[in-house]
Formats: sequence, C-alpha cells, structure tokens
Amino acid sequence: MAAELTAHELIAKHRPTLDQALEAIRTRAYWSPHPEHPKAYGENGSLDAAAGKAAFDALLGGRLDLGQPGTDDWVGGEASPYGIELGVEYPHADIDVLLPAMKAGQRAWRDAGAEMRAVVCLEILKRISDRTHEFAHAVMHTSGQAFMMAFQAGGPHAQDRGLEAVAYAYVEQVRTPDTAEWTKPQGKRDPLALTKQFTPVPRGIALLIGCNTFPTWNGYPGLFASLATGNPVLVKPHPRAVLPLALTVQVARQVLAEAGFDPNLVALAAERAGEGIAKTLATRPEIRIIDYTGSTVFGDWLEANARQAQVYTEKAGVNTVIVDSTDDYKGMLSNLAFSLSLYSGQMCTTPQNLLIPRDGIRTEEGPRTFDEVAADLARAVDGLLGDDARANALLGAIVNPDVKARLEAAAGLGEVALASREIGNPEFPDAVVRTPVIVKLDGAKPDDEAAYMSECFGPVSFAVAVDSAADAVELLRRTVREKGAMTVGAYTTDSEVEQAIQEACLEEAAQLSLNLTGGVYVNQTAAFSDFHGSGGNPAANSALCDGAFVANRFRVVEVRREA
Repeated sequence: MAAELTAHELIAKHRPTLDQALEAIRTRAYWSPHPEHPKAYGENGSLDAAAGKAAFDALLGGRLDLGQPGTDDWVGGEASPYGIELGVEYPHADIDVLLPAMKAGQRAWRDAGAEMRAVVCLEILKRISDRTHEFAHAVMHTSGQAFMMAFQAGGPHAQDRGLEAVAYAYVEQVRTPDTAEWTKPQGKRDPLALTKQFTPVPRGIALLIGCNTFPTWNGYPGLFASLATGNPVLVKPHPRAVLPLALTVQVARQVLAEAGFDPNLVALAAERAGEGIAKTLATRPEIRIIDYTGSTVFGDWLEANARQAQVYTEKAGVNTVIVDSTDDYKGMLSNLAFSLSLYSGQMCTTPQNLLIPRDGIRTEEGPRTFDEVAADLARAVDGLLGDDARANALLGAIVNPDVKARLEAAAGLGEVALASREIGNPEFPDAVVRTPVIVKLDGAKPDDEAAYMSECFGPVSFAVAVDSAADAVELLRRTVREKGAMTVGAYTTDSEVEQAIQEACLEEAAQLSLNLTGGVYVNQTAAFSDFHGSGGNPAANSALCDGAFVANRFRVVEVRREA
C-alpha cells in the first residue's frame, strides 16, 4: 500500500520527542509533551473543549465501524456511571478470521525497524492527544471519573505512559547492534571471521485486556510496548469501558495505513453481553503476550493458564500507610483526605489501611491519641468534601454496583469514624456519588484482621490500631508479602522508624512515599520518573514502566555468515 506518511516525514516530526523521552527516563526528571490544562487545546489541529464535546456527542447512538476483517455482528450496551446510555455499537469479530489477518502484516512491521515503529507509535499518540477533549468524555462516561480527572489521567497522563513504553521499547531493541564483524585470532593460522546480523523479532499477537476504571492509563503501556516491539495488538476492552479503547484502535489503524502498514496490526475484540471471551482469547496459540489489569482472581488464572504467552498483570493489593509521627499535622491530614477521596477511592493505589499506634502519635501540635487521629482525619475529609460541587469534582461516580455494596457493608465491620453520605449531581441526577467511609479496627483482633487483610476496592479505609511503630512495620511487611501493595505511605519524624519502613519496602518490593504533605499524593505517579508497581510483590508481576516490561516482548535472532 502507498504510504501517505513517509519514514522521513515521521522521523523528522517525532524523533526529537523520542529523544526527549529517552533523556527523561534516563534522568527521571519531570517532563511531559502532553499539556494537562484543557485550555491548551484548540490549535494546530487539536480539538478544543466545545469541539471535543461535540465529537463525543456525535458518537452516541452510532456505530463505530473500524473496517476490520471477520466482523460477524455488532455489539454494545455501555451505560455511563453518570446515568446516560452511550448506545455505541462496535464490531464483533470472528476470531478465526481476525487473528490470521492480524498476522499478515507482522513481517513488514518487523522489518521496518525499531525507529520506524517508534515514530509511528508517536504519530498515533499525537493524534490521540489532539482529540484529548473527546477522549476525556469517553473516559468519564465509562469509568465514572470526574471530568478533570478523566481529562488528565485518561488523556495526557495516559499518553505519557504510552510514550514512556515506546521509549523503553526503543532502548531495549537498539541495545544490540544491527550487525557486527567478528574476528577470532588463530595464531599462525588464518583468523576466524564472521559477519553477524541481529534482528529484534516479535513474539506474536499481543492481547490487551482492558479495565473499567482506567481504560487508557492502564491500557496504553502494554499496547504501545507490544506495538513498538513489532507485535500486532488485539484490544479486548472491559465490557463497561469499550469506547476509549475502541477510539484508540480507530486512530492506530488510520495511522498504520497512512504509514504504509497493515491496519490489522491493531484490532478490537468487543464482546456480546455475558460472552466472556477473555479466557478463550488468552489461551489461543496465536496469543503470545497478554497485558491485564483487574481482579486478582482472573490475573492469577491468566498466570496459571495462559502458558503459551508472556503475561503481564496488575492485580490488586492492600495499600498501607503508617502514621507514626509528623511535624505537619494539618498537612498530613489534608494530604491523606485527598488521597482517600480522589475518584471515590477507585484506584489501585488508594490507601486502605492506616496503621496508627494505639497510644497515639507525636505532632508539632502535641500528642494525638488514636481516636483523635481518626476523628481529625474524618473532619479533614468532611471539610474537603463539604461543598457538593467540589465533592463531585473529586469523587466522580461509583463505577459499578459491587463498589457500592462494599461501601455499604464496610460500616458493619467496626466503629465508624467517618460515615459515608450520598451526594447529588445536578448535571447527572442518576449518578451514584458517595463520600468515603473510615472504619476503626484493632490490629490485635482476629475478626478485624479478616477485614483489613482483604482488599476492599472503593471509598473504604480502615484506621487500624497497632501496639507500636515496630508492630506497624511488621504488619506492613506481612501485608505486602501476603496480599501485595501498589503503594505504601508513611509519616514519621523518627529516623530509625523511617529506616525500618524503608527496609521493609525494599525487601518486599513495594513503592514507598514518605511524609507527603503538599500537592503530591501517594496514589499518583508521574510517567518517565515514577514506577507504578514493582513487579516484586503479589499486587503485580510487572512495573509501569521499566526495561523488564518491554524486553521480553521480542527476542533477538542472529544470522551468521563467514566474512
């Protein structure tokens, strides 16, 4: 096929951005090419707020035809957590037709080389970035995130994570030279001489199993890591969050075709209600890579049963914060209140267990008892969410009935320090909006342990009384080892306690944030600098994003010839 986007044009356009990304992952300094502020869009071909909303509205009730082979039906059924029916229909694929079609373009994509693949991926990301306002509404109305969070996390932050994966993929592929001249001396005899050629080759079709809460943020790393390393990618979205990833597939197919490659290198696998095709796809012999974000149960099943594939999982954990002492009590409470409230706690990084010595903590304002800390934190959350408009902007909507049920059941697990309350959303009256609940538990009671040692995904946190800071560290260590953790937080002014916490996190491979009292929160990470997960505890077997996340998506094949 004739290329509308030439290699020269793409390299000239995107190589500077790739080089900046390579420098950013080397230095770990702050950098992003994707603006976080909505007003930054509207020029150079990008959609402004009004155009993005209009583009989203135009999708509703329509059919998103991707031009994929093997389409045997049209499926849909997404309903927004804000109470509106999306009504979008997507192609349902005959997998026996689609998978061979996806393989057909793999050779040309492999032969294009690491740089060309990288700049094609960057062109895909650039076009997605230009439509950030449209994507933000798609993320908002499938995940329940409030608009600003959907805009930032579903837009520029997700695009950053995709670009980060491309940068890591490029680094790993060019680590080995394309060719080498090899000469071995043989004393008085003629030397042995070989010409060696090294080619990164893809493993095969990659399967991305999307999640409901962060379809783009969690989806883009695996999608772009696989595509940049030469693999076709089949995108299987969560049934309640198809639209953001379907739009992504649409953009990717357009760019691939314009660059002269087979658009079937990226395809969508939408499913009928209750069809449950993830297990079927995951064990197909053509599927050689799987990226998954979601429940521990299915993540464990994939790791045990998808034996033909390299499986990258982000599952669930029990995130812990140790509260030992602080020299900024109000700052600590404010920071924790925001962390517990953001997106109604529906993040894999939201703190769940707050371990507090039962004799209380030291602060710059004097000692605070366990009960006082729990009550003060409850007041901080109430103060943060006291205004309904502000609360809606932070909380978003409850993503599914299971979260609502867990929230309602949590109040019966112990003494309630902060009761959840219902908040109305004037713009979306059918949205289910709830403030967080904080329940006090005793770390020494077996019945309480059953609650705090299980993940309770959603706006539920436990203030757990422990005997001492040392006991808190040991409970932290056991929690991470047995249940996993995506994040750990700690507040202490004691250097020995800090060292003990740090050592526990190093030994159990958990990412640690210490004494956060400002505008950075334990449940947020920055692409190019922070690692999301570690791959070293049960919460996830991979990290977003490091060399290990991309290096095993391809292998290097060597061809030797006598010189």
